[in-house]
Amino acid sequence: MSVKRSVALGEYYHVYNRGAHKQGIFREQADWARFLFGLIYFQSPTPFKNISRRARTFDPQSGYEVRESEFRHVYDARSVELVAFCLMENHFHLIVREIREGGVSRYLQRVQESYAKYFNEKYQCPGHVFEGPFKAKLVPDNEYLMHLSAYIHRNPRDIPKWKRSYDAYPWSSCTDYVRENRWGGLLAQEIILDQFAGTKESNYADFVRSSPAKGFDFSV
Repeated sequence: MSVKRSVALGEYYHVYNRGAHKQGIFREQADWARFLFGLIYFQSPTPFKNISRRARTFDPQSGYEVRESEFRHVYDARSVELVAFCLMENHFHLIVREIREGGVSRYLQRVQESYAKYFNEKYQCPGHVFEGPFKAKLVPDNEYLMHLSAYIHRNPRDIPKWKRSYDAYPWSSCTDYVRENRWGGLLAQEIILDQFAGTKESNYADFVRSSPAKGFDFSV
């Protein structure tokens, strides 16, 4: 499940994948929480025991119950920076930056393999959970980065329940940008928010709403 193209240290990437045969990869809230736990805490090689049980402590407002010592260890040992994310029923989008050689490949390999093992055991359905290796597309410049973040954060608008409140969708980092960051330093949002003056959160929310739908190739 590792990336098949080179990933350069210090660069930002749009990383994405979908379920095998476009099938859903999340069936219950516990599944969403389990995958999200990996996205946040597998940024470093820190081992976690009883991951599924701990993932069930997820609270939409505050994230997970993780000890401060664990948080610090993950933060200090990160091999990637997670900038933005959105989980949908049968796919996911991330913006990540590699900060240690091979970090993106190791990160996604651990996230996907850990979740696939969990999913196959839980639902007794052996076989591939994901379509194949994750895809990593280089973010070429700052303008692309900004509009890519808006594109990713608008994804939940396709879900009727969240069409008008996608900024509160718990499985996206949009709520962390425009409300309160649930992950602290484990979500590297400064590269985006620091480009807005004044009330950064509300200004970013306006940017997401007004970002053009055309003119950028975010195809997956």
